[in-house]
Amino acid sequence: MNEFMAVLGILAILVIAVIIIVIFITGDNGNGTVTRNSYGLGTIIHLRATGRGAEKAIAEAITRVNDIDDKMSAFKESSEIKRINAKAGSSYEIVSRDTYDVIEKAVRYSEVLEGAFDPTIRPLVELWNSNGKKNKIPEKEKIAEKMQLINYKDIILDKINYSVKLRKYDQKLDLGGIAKGYAADEVRNIFKKCRVKSGLIDLGGNIYALGNKENGSPWTVGIQDPFKSRGNYVMTINVADKSVVTSGDYEKYFDIGGNKYHHILDVRTGFPAESEIVSSTIISDNSIDGDGLSTGIFILGVEKSLKILETVDGIDGIFITKDKKIYATEGIKQLLTITNEEFKLETV
Repeated sequence: MNEFMAVLGILAILVIAVIIIVIFITGDNGNGTVTRNSYGLGTIIHLRATGRGAEKAIAEAITRVNDIDDKMSAFKESSEIKRINAKAGSSYEIVSRDTYDVIEKAVRYSEVLEGAFDPTIRPLVELWNSNGKKNKIPEKEKIAEKMQLINYKDIILDKINYSVKLRKYDQKLDLGGIAKGYAADEVRNIFKKCRVKSGLIDLGGNIYALGNKENGSPWTVGIQDPFKSRGNYVMTINVADKSVVTSGDYEKYFDIGGNKYHHILDVRTGFPAESEIVSSTIISDNSIDGDGLSTGIFILGVEKSLKILETVDGIDGIFITKDKKIYATEGIKQLLTITNEEFKLETV
């Protein structure tokens, strides 16, 4: 998810439970369970693995996450994304298979979501970042100017040479809305390679539950109540070998004159998205899919989002609206338990 306030971004890093609360019974550490906290991709990383290869798996996973961060960061001067942005409007940049594949996937989800998700959003994010530090709203003329640079169709891909070019000068890529999902999937692959039987991967709220808990029961994931402080949740879902990714307007925002300006920007308007949805959760086999879909789904609203998700195999969604209604795809309804009676499950 793209952040438009550096201060709020730093606060988010320091928060242990970002958007999703994961509830699990702590296993007996004598059974080979290893837990580690680290830092990468602009967030705190929590890894938990059980099995003979747990220690090795976590060490490899942390190295891999740092490698992905080095390639895809929009901030690190030596990153491949920075190099693509520096050559915008002029020439191609040869990149790693990692970066190419993530950009290609980002373009695909931009198409699926009709542009509501767009990896060329960086100029607009930087504008809101700059103004957010001053606690002021950007001028409409500046917003309109930056919006001229946002168009995923201006990303030119050369798969033969694994190279990428941006069509216009001053265009900039930002993979912050999808790179964590890719990294979570890579960590899962490492866990499996090292024969980890049970694992929990938390990359700043991007959750992947590998297998079951140490006691054999599914992982229980609690979905945060968007109207209350952290630690309060609306419902729980039981998952195994699934990714759970949530986007919401309640975690990062600033207030001007009683109006809340959150971090999820609508590329169609240049302003924070105005939607009946306050929280969107994607449950999927691969975390990159949840990452790519969750923000765009938030922007598009309930009816359109449900239609999109019902056409995609292996992906389910849960949406909480401003009037405390819950909407969910058919595939996930039987797996969720509403724990707050103020919220009601609805049908479209």
